Amino acid sequence: MSLIRRSNVFDPFSLDLWDPFDGFPFGSGSSSGRPGSLFPRTGSDTAAFAGARIDWKETPEAHVFKADLPGLKKEEVKVEVEDGNILQISGERNKEQEEKTETWHRVERSSGKFLRRFRLPDNAKPEQIKASMENGVLTVTVPKENAKKPEVKSIQISG
Repeated sequence: MSLIRRSNVFDPFSLDLWDPFDGFPFGSGSSSGRPGSLFPRTGSDTAAFAGARIDWKETPEAHVFKADLPGLKKEEVKVEVEDGNILQISGERNKEQEEKTETWHRVERSSGKFLRRFRLPDNAKPEQIKASMENGVLTVTVPKENAKKPEVKSIQISG
């Protein structure tokens, strides 16, 4: 797993790769690829595993992102910060090689690339991000700046 800081982002507003036609019987560019489908495969497997589920919670100390990435090794996952405030989590699950002696009856586990992007809030400290991966769960912790409490000044009431 690598943490890479980049400063040249093309589209900071694209947060997810999403295929609105995924699951429809006529196919789509991401998952059908069948001859005769209305939307031929584009040659990219990116959307095949694009639905990597990620939870984002905020604690008093940090923003914590947790991603379920079963079967992936930490070397197959990238955590990047672009333009100082875009957190990007990406990776790839390779398809199993088919042997001539094997007969597949069902293939339901997705493979391909995934990419998720999140715009970090102003109180995030992206230079102090920590990432760890254990049992197929990636945890990215982005510390927050200490919230300044408004100063309360007591005023003596005269009279």
